[in-house]
Amino acid sequence: MSLAQLYSASLQGIHAQPVNVEVHIGAGDFSTVIVGLPDIAIRESRDRVMTAIQTSGFAPPKGRTTINLAPADLRKEGPSFDLPMALGLLGATDQLPSDCLKGVLCIGELALDGSIRPVRGALSIALLATQAGFSKLMLPEANALEAAQVDSLDIWAVKHLRHACEILQGRSLPIEISLLDAPSESGQGLEFQPDLADVKGQKAARRALEIAASGGHHLLMMGPPGTGKSMLARCLPSLLPPMKAREALEATQIHSIAGMLQAHQGRLLNRPFRHPHHSVSDAGLLGGGSYPKPGEISLAHHGVLFLDELPEFRRTALEALRQPLEEGEISIARVQGSITFPAKFMLIAAMNPTPDGPMPEESLSSPRAIERYLGKVSGPLIDRLDMQVEVPVIPYMTLSNETGGESSQRVRERVEKVRQIQAQRFKDHAAVACNAMMGRSALKTFCKLDEAGHQIMAKAYDQLSLSGRSYDRILRLARTIADMDGSALIRASHLMESLQFRGRMGKKMTHT
Repeated sequence: MSLAQLYSASLQGIHAQPVNVEVHIGAGDFSTVIVGLPDIAIRESRDRVMTAIQTSGFAPPKGRTTINLAPADLRKEGPSFDLPMALGLLGATDQLPSDCLKGVLCIGELALDGSIRPVRGALSIALLATQAGFSKLMLPEANALEAAQVDSLDIWAVKHLRHACEILQGRSLPIEISLLDAPSESGQGLEFQPDLADVKGQKAARRALEIAASGGHHLLMMGPPGTGKSMLARCLPSLLPPMKAREALEATQIHSIAGMLQAHQGRLLNRPFRHPHHSVSDAGLLGGGSYPKPGEISLAHHGVLFLDELPEFRRTALEALRQPLEEGEISIARVQGSITFPAKFMLIAAMNPTPDGPMPEESLSSPRAIERYLGKVSGPLIDRLDMQVEVPVIPYMTLSNETGGESSQRVRERVEKVRQIQAQRFKDHAAVACNAMMGRSALKTFCKLDEAGHQIMAKAYDQLSLSGRSYDRILRLARTIADMDGSALIRASHLMESLQFRGRMGKKMTHT
């Protein structure tokens, strides 16, 4: 009888937990049992591992084989345990010195010929390795650049089971990460980004987009079909400043967990831009599943979530957006426990003003039909959007004019200056990255109103029937407009413009 053990990791949300892989071979008829709450992919790995061992030139184990994935009460999923189980079997049969497995954490899926395929969550597992005190991480070469984003960790990139054994015995070297082919910067992240210079007219919407980018505010665009709402939304990522190192690491973690990183990709270089179709399921938008995985709102973390045709989305999914819009995270409860995914994103939504498309005064729909259509988006959700802007039909002369507007680059330069002001303002508030994230204490400190401002807000509060949440969002928006104006104080003009972006009622108020 012989026993070998080594370490691997299991993904739980965006984090990883260490797993001790114990392999025991005893007397009896040949059989293999895997215990420790494995999922179907792990149970099927028995045949993959045995075949890979044989095709790699090693002898398969004989007798009764038991593979335990400890702790036994932690659910495990995915094929990433193939490589550690194969190495444990070789150690238990004395084809690999068992002492060479100490201090190494390894992951990888095995093909039948012994080659090693990439797995999900390599970055999270690399972070775990450093936290748990491991000095070496063995993983597929396709995941090496991703894991190399973590400092102070030796990355052993391997491409075959035999190669892994030779590295452990000191007879070969890991693949050098510097020699791996990484995708070009243009090949990562977003597809082609439209430039704001290509947008004809829409002065109010362009202004709203710049304000949203400057302060990280949520925006709803309403207008007839074909007026440029989708194009404006797609321009937004080109206006945002680059992600900081910490933000890029968090966004890359989520995309890695979801299996959405390219092979040999280190980390995301562009802010995420997610635009799910309105037929997306609740779990697809919010996250979920038997083994919960991140949804679109988490994939948009530190980026933009664009919901086109907002009233066509499932009502339950839209209502469930309330928590992440307020808290920047989504909690998914299951019988086995609760998992929380980060979801700090900018929500950009677009919708038609009527069921048939035109503005209400030109629509053929009845007032009741229009009311029913708009009622698909609840008041509490609209209340959580900082800005509303109308995107009207573009006149022919404007559309045919060859002269373009400001480019995204010029607008981004202004946005970055405003973001720098906010970074200095919130340098002692680690959880606040921009004005849209300010809590009550920060609002009291940085959004003080003068006497004229208090009078304007008192009048607006009564006439527009504002909620406490709306009041806070108006102040945050006014703070951003003041920053864009280079003003340390929120003046009446800033507050009035902020009120204009509360929709038609807000516009009516500013003209009284």
